[in-house]
Amino acid sequence: MHRPALVTLGKITGIWGVHGWVRIYSYTRSKQDILTFSPWHLTRGGDHEQVRVLQGRLQGSRMVARLDGYTDREQSRSLVDMAIAVPRDVLPELTHEEYYWIQLQGLRVVTLNDEVLGTVDYLMETGANDVIVVQGDRERLIPYIPQVIRQVDLGAGLIRVDWDVDF
Repeated sequence: MHRPALVTLGKITGIWGVHGWVRIYSYTRSKQDILTFSPWHLTRGGDHEQVRVLQGRLQGSRMVARLDGYTDREQSRSLVDMAIAVPRDVLPELTHEEYYWIQLQGLRVVTLNDEVLGTVDYLMETGANDVIVVQGDRERLIPYIPQVIRQVDLGAGLIRVDWDVDF
């Protein structure tokens, strides 16, 4: 069976209550946005399960969800540490010069002088701005701001940055 390309939006971090609800950690900009997608593709290693989201909500500072077929703690315990993914084609289309983080991972990063810094390993939020973590001859943390990120060319697999190789 062919599975569509999946994008990870979060993970199941624990169980909540006695009726099979799970705690989730959402990678989406707004925590609750993860609940707008259903079904979820739950993955861990070679394991894969598609499950429908019945309910979800913010519970204090945590997100919790009730999944179809999971009605008690012990059933839901098997889901802990599974990644929550959805098919790429169900994500909203972005406007010009907007990118999903997953699109940037693995891109080659070069300076304005064509010096290769490495490839994007992952991205992270810092509060002030997002940061790309570039792995090359060493790890570099480069702010994802217009003054630094000068060009993203998905077709060429390249990000051009205004950045000093010694920094």
